[in-house]
Order: sequence, then structure tokens, then C-alpha cells
Amino acid sequence: MNELWHARCPVPTPLSVAIQLGWIENALLRSGGIQLRSMPETGDPNEAVQYHESPLPNSFRHGGSVPALWARAKGQQTRVIGLSWTDEYQAIIALPRTGPTTIQQLRGRRIGIPQHDTAIDHCRAAALRAFSVILATEGLSFADVELVDLPDDQVPSVIRNGTVVATGNGRRGRYRYTNEVHALARGDVDAVYVKDAGGAQATHLLSATVIGNIGFHPDPHVRINNCTPRPLTVSQFLLDHHPDVVRALLTQVVTAGEWACTNPRAIIGLVARETGWTENWVRYAYGEDVHQNLRLSLSPSWIAGLDTFKNFLAAQGFLAANFDINAWVDPQPLLDVLDRLRQPQAATDRHQAALYVARTQPSFFH
Repeated sequence: MNELWHARCPVPTPLSVAIQLGWIENALLRSGGIQLRSMPETGDPNEAVQYHESPLPNSFRHGGSVPALWARAKGQQTRVIGLSWTDEYQAIIALPRTGPTTIQQLRGRRIGIPQHDTAIDHCRAAALRAFSVILATEGLSFADVELVDLPDDQVPSVIRNGTVVATGNGRRGRYRYTNEVHALARGDVDAVYVKDAGGAQATHLLSATVIGNIGFHPDPHVRINNCTPRPLTVSQFLLDHHPDVVRALLTQVVTAGEWACTNPRAIIGLVARETGWTENWVRYAYGEDVHQNLRLSLSPSWIAGLDTFKNFLAAQGFLAANFDINAWVDPQPLLDVLDRLRQPQAATDRHQAALYVARTQPSFFH
């Protein structure tokens, strides 16, 4: 094997930290000169399949759980070797004066649910999950509201110097909450779901009323969604034929999560770079303590959270088939890595890594 492909969503993860710092690339080069390759998210249908399904035998992915669960349900041979849980802005919003102000007031109202023309509509899945749990907190259900589909409008292509640089196909060229903002502004719906920094920006743009705070709800069950938890998956091929490479990769991801805890200023800068949002929006959307929420784990409660979301997706028809979550999770690589990192030499390695970052990436600190 001379190359390893990865896909990652533009969200806060310990994998994104490790990749931005160069740790993954260096570790793979030390593991036999393996080159790190990226499967970008694009509007090209052929590339989108690779991004969502990670079908290559020498690949791994860290990001939202909907595509990973969807691909596994279709028969994709992957295994979960870690989970991260980073709470983020998730809200049910409505326009002031004309919209509801409490969850109870959603009874009989029109709820906007996005409907994108993509292979797997994770935005729709997330919105349905959010409304389902927030309604349940007040003893309501979908039977008490009217669900309104919000299909994509055609987005004109953007042409620069005679070349199409963005189109309306898929997610490229479209602001994430275009459908929801249009529907609220036209009065077609009374409430919609938004998340992360983009959702927070949409809320402020509309001067919207937050009638349900999901992302930082005191009950973790309410917070379970596409973003919480996020699975780190690898192909079964890698585990079977290159377990040393998997452990080298996993070591850097675990170390990045631990390193993040003591480097808050650096992490804000790295997350801003990864997500494409300013540092102020990052703090608003993910909280001032985002640096403490990038650890990798396979705690029973996190696995149970992923199972809860999987069962919801299956019940809503997003998955080709349901499956056993515990059969999908392989805890051994993470156990091996954690055991090794407890050794004295590992502490020295982490210290050297911190010095390397401080020496080569001073912009993260100033």
C-alpha cells in the first residue's frame, strides 16, 4: 500500500486537528512511505459517492454519522474505531411576531424539513431528528404538526473567466440554509431547524426567535444527531491487512484530542480554518470549551447514542437495513493505542510534538 485515502467533514474533530498539524501525514510516511490522499466533498455525483460511502479499501473517514450509517447499511465494509462528541449550536427557530415562541406553540404549526437532491440527505435526517426529540420534550409528536418539504430551487451556475466554478447541483453553490430562510421569509412555514456556525449566522440574519435550544440541552439524549456523536471509521480491509497503519493513524488522532485540551487558542484557530468560519463564530457555535471536547472515545454511552440515532434513521426510512451497532464497533485498536500511550516513551513523544507545533505553527498562538 502506497497511499491512504480519507474523507472528513468541515467540522471540529481530532482527526482534522491531527491532519492540519501534519501529524497524520508524517506518521504515514514513517509507516512505509504511505501518501495521504483526500476525498473532497464536491458536487460531482461520482466523487460524492466516494465521499459519502468511502468505498475504497484503503480509506478512513471522520464526520457526520448519517453518511457512515447509510453506507454501512448498504453493505459497505467499515468499522467504527472511535467516536468524538463535540456539542454545537442546534436550534429550532421562527420569525419574531408571526412565529411561535415556545415548543408547545408548535402544535398545529407548519414545520419546514429540507429536501435536497443528494444521494443521502443528512440535512433532512438531522432536521427530522431535531424536531422529533424537541417535540417529545413537551409531549408532542409529528402527529401534532404539519411537516412541509422544502425542495431545492435551481441555483444559477457561477462562471468565472469562462469556467463554471459553482453550480446548483448537490450542495455546491448553495448556502446551506437557503431553503429554510426562503420558506420562513415567504411565510410558507412557521419553524425550521438550523445548526453549527451557519445556522447561528442564519438565526442572526433573520433576527429569529430561538424556540428550542437543542445543541446545549441538559439532556444528552436530546442532543443526539448527525453531529453527536461523530464516528471515525476505517475500511475492514485496513483492519485486516494493515493493522499497524490503523494504529499509527489512531495514535495521532488520540494524541491530537489530548493535545487540544491544553491548547485552547490554537484549537480555535484550527477549527476556524477547518470550518471556514471566523474565530468569533466558532466560539459562538461550539462554545469557549470546544478544545476540551475533541477527545476520541468508545464509551458505552456514546455508542448507545450512535445506536439511538441509527434506529431513528432506520425507522424514518433512511437506511437500507438496520444492523447491530456493536458488531460495527471494533474497540481493540483504540484499546491498544491507549495502552501504548500510557507508556513513559509516549509522554516524551507528545512533548516533542508540542514543541514541533510551537516551532512550526506560531500563527496558531498569536
